[in-house]
Parts: sequence; structure tokens; C-alpha cells
Amino acid sequence: MRHIAIVGSGPAGYYTAEAAQKHWGDDVSIDVFDMLPVPYGLIRFGVAPDHQSIKGVSRRYEKTALNENVHFIGNVAIGRDISVAELQEFYDAVIFATGAPNDRSLGLEGEDLANVFGSAAFVGWYNGHPQFADLDPDLSTKHVVVIGMGNVALDVARILAKTEAEFEGADIVAHALETLRGSQIEKITILGRRGPHQIMMTPKELGELGALERASPRVDKADLPDEAEDALLEPGLRKSVTHLRSFAAIPEDMHAEKAIEIEFDMFASPVRFTGADRVESILVERTKVEAGRAIATGETYEIPAGMVVSCIGYRTSPIPDVPFDERAGRFANDEGRILPGIYCVGWARRGPSGTIGTNRPDGYDVIEKVAEDLDSGILGRKGKTGREGFDALASERNLDVVRFRDWKKIEEAEEQAAREGAPREKFVDIEAMIRASR
Repeated sequence: MRHIAIVGSGPAGYYTAEAAQKHWGDDVSIDVFDMLPVPYGLIRFGVAPDHQSIKGVSRRYEKTALNENVHFIGNVAIGRDISVAELQEFYDAVIFATGAPNDRSLGLEGEDLANVFGSAAFVGWYNGHPQFADLDPDLSTKHVVVIGMGNVALDVARILAKTEAEFEGADIVAHALETLRGSQIEKITILGRRGPHQIMMTPKELGELGALERASPRVDKADLPDEAEDALLEPGLRKSVTHLRSFAAIPEDMHAEKAIEIEFDMFASPVRFTGADRVESILVERTKVEAGRAIATGETYEIPAGMVVSCIGYRTSPIPDVPFDERAGRFANDEGRILPGIYCVGWARRGPSGTIGTNRPDGYDVIEKVAEDLDSGILGRKGKTGREGFDALASERNLDVVRFRDWKKIEEAEEQAAREGAPREKFVDIEAMIRASR
């Protein structure tokens, strides 16, 4: 019997568990660890609450989780409750699928001013992550700036611009919905260092921005390259740029009919944030694109900003005794191998890139490497105890472990507490989760 520990229960974790189950069949025991009492990671806390069809992929993960040889072990933090060395005593292989839950810093003056947030924190706030439930953003400002040209920036802008009625069917948490009710936002600027042909926004998400009830997207025609150049783009990006062109063609009187303007400010790089106690404005430098890179021009201007959300990327959380690449913000690895018996997968392996589905081939690839190393004998002794050994240690240390059956009780309680028209009302407090699980 092979014993595999997977640290992280998001997409990368469960695709890896699926791969291990398919590779070894009944001859493997797979334990999926998570520091939170609830599974699914990015699906629960990262995917926008109004994108329920994407969150539906968790049904596939549940199918894997319900296999007899796959076990969820929640509310256990590796490096705090149990060390990596101890895990290695029990498991033939330890695979880190911890994602990239931390914000990448801009490194700019004034970044620590009040009402300046990273997207991991802000998205976690409206998605009910216990770490960010107390974020308390002040939406009494008229002008918000969102930094970044990817889908997360679109998610943040869309959530800030939606009416309450547009959240029908979404699982945005109650505290976020209540704060949004009091919003006084009139303008959202999406700030990007490069131009339309370098955006990372996908057509579906851009299209949603053009269908909001009270918000109108605005693009400066001068920022758009010659339309003939679009033919050189890959099809998805070409569709996205087509959306930008349609936004640029919206007449002024149609903008005037909407309460909120969403302005794309391209070829613009933030220099510093200014304000007394909280952010009041951003100094921005105009850029130009050469060979795909943003080059500073020296021309600066100021944008008023009562709140800023930076959506420029994410970093993996370091774990004691696991080599970490500080510059790349992920575990130091060679195509998924970190050290003998220690591996990584997904964003923890390659950084925050690709889609949710990209993690599936990644998971299958790392299991092939684990199998190769096990068969070669380089991973040392056989006959490890796996979950039996962990359970004994957990009992000795009085760890309050949450199993998958306990999670199902949490899920049931959240569904029962849902407001009308919503699929669930998430617990945002770990102790409340654990109470519901018991």
C-alpha cells in the first residue's frame, strides 16, 4: 500500500488525488490536508461569487473525495500542527498543492495607507475567507482604482459595480453585501502598465462588464492600436480586444445614463500612493510598450483614489524546511520535484498562471514522477503507516481534525442559512465552522 499526503485541497490537490487514485487503484491511501476546516481552496475563496457555474467543478472534487481510499484532513496546518519531517515519517510522498494565497507586493511608497488592499485580501473578504472577514473596506469614496489587467481586476471592478439585484444566485457573504449596499462609488479606474494587445482578460469576463445594470465601461479610442493589427492576435485575445473596441464606441449619452463609470487607463504605471492616514490619490507615470514591455516615459499625472485594490499577482506561502524561491514566490522545484519524497503541483509549483483546468495535467504529471521515484527505490524504506500514524499523532496532540463527513455538515448548515436566492451563506469564522461540523 502506498501512502500519499497532499497538502492543499483546492483544484491542484484534488486533481492530484484523482491522478493517484487512478494510477494505483486500491493500492494507495491518499490524505488531503488543509489548514482550514473546509475544502476546495480557490474554488471557495478565489472564484467570484457570481460565477457559480465555475464553482460547480467542486462536484468533481467531491466525487474523488468520496472514494474510500481518499481522506480529507481539515483544520491541520503543516508546519504548525505537524512538521514536514513528521509527515515524511508516515507517508511515502508529500505533495504540496497549497496554491498562491498571498498578495504580491507593489513595493511602492504609501502602499501601507488605509484602504489600500491586495486582491487576495479583498477577494477573500467578499468570498468569506476567515483570514479576511474583518477587512472592513471603506466604500464611502467616489473613486476606486483597481491595478491590473487580468481577470481578477475585472472581478473586483464588477463586484464593486453591481446592484444588489445582480447578486441573485451568488454566494457573496452577508458582510460584503451589507457594505456594498452603502457604497458611494461613482468611478472605478482599471489601471494597466501596458496596452490592449497585452491584457490578460478573457472575453467572457470582459463581456460581463458591458452588461452591468448601473455601470458603463469606457476605453479611450486613442489607446487602441490599428484594427488591422488585431489579426495577429490569438483568437481569445482578439475577442477580448473586440470588447474593448466596443466599449470605446459607447456614446457619451449612454455613459451619462449609468451611475458608475468603469474607465480603462492603459499605458499607466503607479508610482506612489499619497494621503494622510488613508489613500487619497495615486501618482501615475505614462508608459509605452516596446517589444511587449512597458517602458517609463517620465510623464506623470495624479488620479484621485479613496480606495485601491492591487491585482498584480500572488505568492505561495513558505513552509518551514521546504526550499522556497523568494523571487518567483513559489517552492523551489525541478518540474515538481523539491527534495526526495517532497513534491509540489499547481500554483505552488509554477506560480499563478493558467486556468483551473490547467491543474489537472499538472496533477497527473507529478503523480507520474512520484511513481517513478517510488519504483526506483530512491525514496527509502517501505511500509509506512500513513493515516494510521497521523491519527495517532493527532490524538496525542489533541488536534481538532475535520473529516469530509464533518465538512458535509458545515456545507448543509451553510445551505440552510442562505438568504433567499443564494446557494449558501458561508461561515466566515473557523470556530463557527467547527461547531457546525460537530
